[in-house]
Amino acid sequence: MSESSAEAVAHAASVAVASAADATAGGWRRATGIAGAAIGVLAAGAAAGVALERMTVGRGMRRKAQLALDSTGPYGSLRGTPGKAHADDGTELYYEVDDVEPEGGPAPRRRRLFGRKAPLPVTVVFSHGYCLNQDSWHFQRAALRGVVRTVHWDQRSHGRSGRGAAQIQEDVPVTIDQLGQDLKAVIDAAAPDGPLVLVGHSMGGMTVMALAAQYPELIRERVVGTALVGTSSGRLGEVNFGLPVAGVNAVRRVLPGVLKALGQRAELVEKGRRATAELFAGIIKRYSFASRDVDPGIERFAERMIEGTPIDVVAEFYPAFTDHDKTEALAHFTDMPVLVLAGVADLVTPSEHSEAIADLLPDAELVLVPDAGHLVMLEHPEVVTDRLADLLTRTGAVPAGATVGGYGSTSGTAQPG
Repeated sequence: MSESSAEAVAHAASVAVASAADATAGGWRRATGIAGAAIGVLAAGAAAGVALERMTVGRGMRRKAQLALDSTGPYGSLRGTPGKAHADDGTELYYEVDDVEPEGGPAPRRRRLFGRKAPLPVTVVFSHGYCLNQDSWHFQRAALRGVVRTVHWDQRSHGRSGRGAAQIQEDVPVTIDQLGQDLKAVIDAAAPDGPLVLVGHSMGGMTVMALAAQYPELIRERVVGTALVGTSSGRLGEVNFGLPVAGVNAVRRVLPGVLKALGQRAELVEKGRRATAELFAGIIKRYSFASRDVDPGIERFAERMIEGTPIDVVAEFYPAFTDHDKTEALAHFTDMPVLVLAGVADLVTPSEHSEAIADLLPDAELVLVPDAGHLVMLEHPEVVTDRLADLLTRTGAVPAGATVGGYGSTSGTAQPG
């Protein structure tokens, strides 16, 4: 994006802040389009940016294509045994379990060997990123079904989980530490004993780090492997999102005010988001993917997840990332197999942040995926699943020689596994 374009977006955000400060109902209606555009950028995981590529496609034609993709796309259709955990503030956290079920029989029970209970199988717990939900792990979930026990959960205020009770009732800001406590509640409910492998993408990786910082004994006693995908241990306030310095600095000045104001006008702003859906689509693509041949069904799948995150949730979570610093917590992962993976072209949590994590975990496997953006597990599922399967083999979660099934591809017309 050119510097002039970035400055234009920054100016638009400034106008939105000014409108929010003293808006009448009519003023809010006039500002809705601008505000919706600013929020769409954030929901894509970026501080600013404009991609107008899809504006050249007729709106009616694009809507028909969206409906066709929504009706036929298999992405996000996998479901497991549902369950609910409760956070310390009462927030209801939704999760699903995929058990290993032998063909023709129920999930295996813990058997006794020579009068003693056999070890419990490993459970792999997947944590998703900001403005996404558990379905973002679609390909990896499909590949691991029947191979290893997995737990997929929706972070508070995302997906099928309830809105954060502390945020609604007490106006308490969301923190990454709170998300770590939420993960502990899910583990206690869905996998109360037995070894664990923790997998986190973006905000989900930060959640895993927060869990380690607050419950080091859990990491020491039960966690046998960890995968940190497209995430960061801190210094997110320095990310430029691919923008020139002048543009990103301007946006940083106005964005917190925009979010705070617009979060208080959620219903009106949601109408603005719908009205500017064409703009959202280009923004989401720019900040989610780097490849040119991503399956349109995957692009639409990512749009649906991000667009499905309410504006007030977007606003609640954003400040937590600037405060996030869990560099010291990484020390709790030094005595286990660790996979650190990122897309080289990630504009949201740049691959340099993954390299910094790997520098502090010298025995970790560092994988940098060329031609990959922030949603690397959807863009290049074959790479992510292959490296994850290798990690699970090293932890003993998957027997050596076991076949991890079809993980599919997002390019062309290939279907998911």
